[in-house]
Amino acid sequence: MLKVLFENNNVIVCVKPAGVLSQSAADGKDEPDMLGLVSEHIGTQAGLLHRLDRPTGGIMAFSKSPKATGVLSAAISDKEKCIKEYFAVVSGEPDSPESELRDYLFKDLRQGKSFAVFSPRKGAKEACLTYKLLGTAEGEHGKLSLVKIRLGTGRTHQIRVQFSSRGMPVIGDGKYGSRERMIGEMSDFGVSPKDMIALHAYRLSLDAGKTAKFDVCAFPDKKLYPFSLFDNILTEEKQKIQ
Repeated sequence: MLKVLFENNNVIVCVKPAGVLSQSAADGKDEPDMLGLVSEHIGTQAGLLHRLDRPTGGIMAFSKSPKATGVLSAAISDKEKCIKEYFAVVSGEPDSPESELRDYLFKDLRQGKSFAVFSPRKGAKEACLTYKLLGTAEGEHGKLSLVKIRLGTGRTHQIRVQFSSRGMPVIGDGKYGSRERMIGEMSDFGVSPKDMIALHAYRLSLDAGKTAKFDVCAFPDKKLYPFSLFDNILTEEKQKIQ
């Protein structure tokens, strides 16, 4: 069930299904998580290099030794060595077809949410990303947009907060204001589309020298609404990298 995109002696790169935890929950509930699945696959304890939010699907990388963990973690944190790109379907349409979003984000631990604030304040961290509008379509509650996003920083819920704060929540993301839900079949892990959001980490490129070098892509399930509205566009994007 584990989809592996790249593997060498130091790293393994896989696809996390939407709705599956990046690592086991603090409450100790017995359910699948990516760190556990990868560790079982490689036969030893894997190292968690970065995370994806539970309802988000897409590419994750894991280290295969403590020594590799330090090198890979440093490389993933270096925007000159690591590229992270996402597809998202959001409500409405951006003012510009291509732009940068820059905010200060404040993480409220009590609410388990992040908020965009207008100026620097204690606990707030700068967040930036660039996006490109790929297309629009009519959804159940109005116009929807498919955007391709490149992260400049990696803040908690960053993409979700930055688009929601501009009136364009990610579809399915009720936590940040979406009125629409994902629609489709239950996943192989028993996750309902209502527990997913239309955000997918589709590309991860990393240059960690001799430790690991890769550039991999994985596309969202085009049978799931609202990604299904953009089948042709996603197919064209896939053809560009083949």
